[in-house]
Amino acid sequence: MTSANDQIPVEGAERIMAVAHRLADAARIETLGLFRSPGLHPDNKAATGFDPVTEADRASERAMRAILAAERPEDAILGEEYGVQNGQSGLTWVLDPIDGTRAFMAGAPSWGVLIGLSDSDGPIYGIVDQPHLDERFEGGLGRARLISRGEERPLATRRGVALAQATLMTTYPEVGSPTEQAAFRRVAERARLVRYGLDCYAYALLAAGHVDLVIEAGLQPYDVAAPIAVVRAAGGVATDWRGGPAHRGGTLIAAGSPELHAEALALLNGD
Repeated sequence: MTSANDQIPVEGAERIMAVAHRLADAARIETLGLFRSPGLHPDNKAATGFDPVTEADRASERAMRAILAAERPEDAILGEEYGVQNGQSGLTWVLDPIDGTRAFMAGAPSWGVLIGLSDSDGPIYGIVDQPHLDERFEGGLGRARLISRGEERPLATRRGVALAQATLMTTYPEVGSPTEQAAFRRVAERARLVRYGLDCYAYALLAAGHVDLVIEAGLQPYDVAAPIAVVRAAGGVATDWRGGPAHRGGTLIAAGSPELHAEALALLNGD
């Protein structure tokens, strides 16, 4: 008997998902301990500009890596703060210990912990966890659900929405390069509502049926693995701006339906 993706036996999928939830639980402890705390002192990782990192980022990833070392030593790890650890299983845990560190610094509850699992073809499972709001969005390996305040409900993207009625989100008004900004504007000018600044939480809202499109550029693999898995499990589409795989980073367009994805993709490419 196999799981929904026909690659991992059900028993193995259950073990994987149990470990993923332990990772998310551990990351909650580390992140909530410093969120909205006067003890939060960000550092700058960038030689020029500002790319913040906090002890909450580092402690969150260390806690998750410790669990994986004990529970899944055969798997590889790719994490934002501590890089690549090779494995032998063909599976890679892709970790962003705090996606949206700027929001975290500002006390805004739009950041999240991203836990993705990829095989050689890309993401197969993911969790987008928002600890402060107690919302955990899970997708892949036969699951598509939101766990919040002790209750569960299924995740499903919104269908039957054309671009003229769509809600579009992105993190920054300045999307990528000037060329990418122009492409984004072609879509934004046709959408009913455009909102900014939610980082990974925008993908969670798309999976829950509240947002119709998320379009971003300048992304890293750890930014996208978990959101891609959750969006797809909820019935959505997630590709790069050419319609190809997006899990290596760069550009990403996530849509609630294939029809809306095609409409927005054509505009991104100037058609």
